[in-house]
This record gives sequence, C-alpha cells and structure tokens, in this order.
Amino acid sequence: MTPETGRPGDELPAVLAIDVGNSKTDVALIAADGSVLGAVRGATSSHQQVGVETGFARLESIARDCISRAGRDPHARPAARMVVYCAAGVDFPSDERMLAKALRNTELGAADLVVNDCYGGLRAGTSRTWGVCVISGSGINCLGVSPDGHLARFDALGEISGDWGGGGGVGMAGLAAAVRAEDGRGPATLLARTVPEFFGLSRPRQVTVAMYREKIPASHAVQLAPLVFAAALQGDAVARAIIDHLADEVVAFATAAIRRLRLQRADTHVVLAGGMFRADDPVFYDRIARGVAAVAPAAVVCRMTAPPVVGAALLGFDRLHSAPAAPEVEQRLREQLTLERIAGG
Repeated sequence: MTPETGRPGDELPAVLAIDVGNSKTDVALIAADGSVLGAVRGATSSHQQVGVETGFARLESIARDCISRAGRDPHARPAARMVVYCAAGVDFPSDERMLAKALRNTELGAADLVVNDCYGGLRAGTSRTWGVCVISGSGINCLGVSPDGHLARFDALGEISGDWGGGGGVGMAGLAAAVRAEDGRGPATLLARTVPEFFGLSRPRQVTVAMYREKIPASHAVQLAPLVFAAALQGDAVARAIIDHLADEVVAFATAAIRRLRLQRADTHVVLAGGMFRADDPVFYDRIARGVAAVAPAAVVCRMTAPPVVGAALLGFDRLHSAPAAPEVEQRLREQLTLERIAGG
C-alpha cells in the first residue's frame, strides 16, 4: 500500500466532498465514475461555530470515518485527488486563505478548493455551472455566476451589511409580533400563543425576559421560523406579512445578482437553498417567482432538493477536468448521494 492508495491496486478516488453548515458536517468520498464510496454526517465543524482548530480536528475525524466506511485506509494521504470544502462564512479572500491553509494541513486531497456554501448550493440545485443561488438558512446569502464566469457576491454579514432574512430574522420577527400583540402595540396573531408554547411558557413577554436573562439563548429564535410559516398557512395576516418580507428579500438578492451580471434576458436558473425553503408554502414561492420574473422573465426559479454536499462533489469534478462533470457521472452521483445515504452513513 502507498500513500496514494487506500488498498493495494486501488485508484485514488476523485473527490472528497465536504459541506459544512452551522449544525452539521457532511462528507462524501466519490469515485471517478461518480459512484459514492462513502458518506457520513457529523457535528458541525464550522470555524464560526467552534473555531478553526477545533473545527478542523473534528472535520478530520469525520473524514476518517467516511474513508473507513468506504473500505479504505482512513490514515492514507491524500485520500482523494481533489478535496472540496464548501462552508458558510467563507465570505472574503482572507477567509478562503485561512481555511485553505487549515485544509491543506490535513493533507486530505492532492488538490483543494475552498468556497462559500452558495457555490455548492448553486451546483447542487442545477446541472449548469452558472446561475444564481439564494441560501436562506439561519441567515441569508446569495451568489450569481454568469456563463462567462463573472461573479456577483454579497458580504452577507447580517444587519451590518444590510441583510434581513433566514431563520434568525424570521424567528425574531415572530417573537416581536407575539410580544407586540400581547402589549397592544400590534395586531392579534396566532404567534402570541404558539411562540411562548414552543418554549413551555404561557406569555410572549416571558420569552423576552428569558432571553434577556440568557435562560433562553437568543440564537434559539431561529427555531421559531417554522411557527411563523405554520401561522401564515393558517391565514394569520401578521405571520403572512413576515413571510412576504422574506420572499421580497430573496427577490432583492436574486434580482440584484441578475442585474449586476446583465442576465435579465437569460434563462437563468435561480436556485433556492437552505432550511427556509423546506417549507411547503405555495404563496411564498409564487411571490418569489413573480418578483424574479418582473426583472428576468425567462428565469427559472427552482428549489434545491439534493443535499448541498452533491454540489461540493460536482465542483470537484468540474475543477478536476476544467469542464462540467460528464452527464453520466453527474447522474450517478445524484442518484447515489442522497440524504438517506448520508444520514445512514
């Protein structure tokens, strides 16, 4: 056995794909023909959540588990010809340099690529290598790529960069609406009952006080977003206004990217990725589609259904061959790298 192989006679796998979110890390080892050799989900290794040192130590452990499940030597290096690391928080060139250095120190790949998770979301959501991706998870971000490779990116640093949206914004807006309904500053809403009930309390103000005293972390507001969608679906006007606001922010991101790249007349795929787009709310998606169509009539809005790590894997094939992954490779990869496969290991 040599460092270039996992077992005698084995060819080095093509891609080790990594998708890092705020709550999990997905790793998949992919053969040259697109076959999935191993796939694992572990705890978050996000540098923003746990720090670079802890994050990459955790990532190496998850990667070893994935490689071992593929029947290969988990300590052999490199583990693949290309390692692709897609993560939230890769917002500036300095972030890319810092994370690329940490990734190279793992020696997991003979070559490496470190990119923001929007790149993975875009590639997972469409068979094209260009288009627009809006990610709305705990926060919100957007990436646009033109057919000739030009980019439209956003700082996506929260309120200080003009952002609103994602589960954090929606959840906090739901809490605010509940409190205002209770104290008379706002109209009645189902959220005045469902928000405190979620935390085992009876009144919205109790939630506010608990967050103020740090008995409930303010970060838990993201967990309230599904309640806002649920209330909107039940006809609650206050909740619907919050969801409309989110839809309008998605449209603002997507159409800004389209305009900056001069794609108003193109049949651009606009990929919706992230937890907020798991909601089953036709009114929400119709508002987004109409908003995008007002700027780019030929654009196609589509929800990402594949795991984001699929996008990381496809980016690896694109980079290895300096061309889009072969259709049969992409099809095999998409068929095999499913949420069920990742969750089951």
